[in-house]
This record gives sequence, C-alpha cells and structure tokens, in this order.
Amino acid sequence: MAGRLYIVGTPIGNLEDITLRALRILGEVEAIACEDTRQTVKLLNRYGLQKPLLSYFHPREGQRIPEIIRLLKEGRDVALVSDAGTPGISDPGFPLIREALKEGLLVVPVPGPSAVTTALSAAGLPTHRFLFVGFPPPKKTGLRKFLKALAGEDATLVFYLPTRRLAEFLGAVMELLGDRRVVVARELTKIHEEFLRGAASELQAAVGSRTIKGEATVLVEGSR
Repeated sequence: MAGRLYIVGTPIGNLEDITLRALRILGEVEAIACEDTRQTVKLLNRYGLQKPLLSYFHPREGQRIPEIIRLLKEGRDVALVSDAGTPGISDPGFPLIREALKEGLLVVPVPGPSAVTTALSAAGLPTHRFLFVGFPPPKKTGLRKFLKALAGEDATLVFYLPTRRLAEFLGAVMELLGDRRVVVARELTKIHEEFLRGAASELQAAVGSRTIKGEATVLVEGSR
C-alpha cells in the first residue's frame, strides 16, 4: 500500500498555534519535507519530536520530488511543511502535490494557520469576498501592470510583501488604485504583532519614517 502525503499547516509565528492533529501526524510520518530544516527543527524540538528531514525549497524543489515520490510508493507516509503557514500558499509545495496526484498517490490536507486568514480576521476590511494575489512583481513596470489589472476588483485585495518595499508599494496603490483604505499586518501572532490601518497616503508617510524588517501581509480595500 502506498504512503500518504500530508500537507500540514504549521504556526506562522507563535509555536502554540498548531493543531493536535498536526502534532500527531508529524509524530507518525516516516519523514518530513520542509522548506528550511532549521525552522522546522525549532517546531519539532518544542514538542519533543524527532524525524528525518528532507530539505524542500524553491528553486530546488524539483530535485527532491523523485525521492519523496519514491518514499511514498514504498509505503512511507511523508508530511510536507513550509517555514510558516500552509504549504503551497506562496510557499514551496505545488509541484510536489501535483506530481503525487499524477502518480495516483493520496494527498491529505491537515489545515492550520495562514497569514492570509489571520490578517483578514482582524483587519477591519470587508471579508465576505477577498482576492489573494500573493507577492507582487518586484520591478516598477511589472508592479504597475499588476495593480492596473486589479483596479476594478471589488474584493479586498491581499498581498504578501517584503517590508522594505512598503513605501514604494503604497505609492503605487495611491497612483493606480486611489487613496484606498489599507491595512498592513506584520509579526502576526508574535510578541510585536502590529496592525497599521489607514488610507494608503497615511500609511506611506508612517512607514517611510521607520525601518521595518521582515515581511508583511498587506490588505487593500476593493473598488467601490
């Protein structure tokens, strides 16, 4: 009997944000495919788990897929995790999941934290309809084209963004989408969790005078 590929959601910051089922699965599988072994070890150590770890990260995902598929075909269960949140959501995972399904293997989701839903839940923007668009293009021309295509979208827009690009991004939002309401969520579930709320122009002024590290989840009000 072939093994199962478990897609396991892991904490986005606070290590207490993991389900009992996720801990059970991580304790039962034969191996864990992870984005960064150093990050996954912190989680495993927190809960006294020891498992073989397979480094699975972009852009070298393809090199690990045959090995993981072989393990599954040998009847060994494998868990796929990312550094934080749900695998495959702007994180490595999709190519492996696609290949496992092509091979007729069982893929089992084990739901858990996601920065998208965490930020949405406390942002104060409409949540009945939202569009997750991930990381915008890094170059100015690509960013402008990207935002123009979203200008008429009435759903709340959700982006992932390196904080060093916040001021530039908010300026582009003002120019191409208008001075809409924006929420910048950072350090979610951590000690220094922060939500910045206001018009794009207000937040651009606020973040422009600060040095902020890491990544942020940025929510932009949809068109009216």
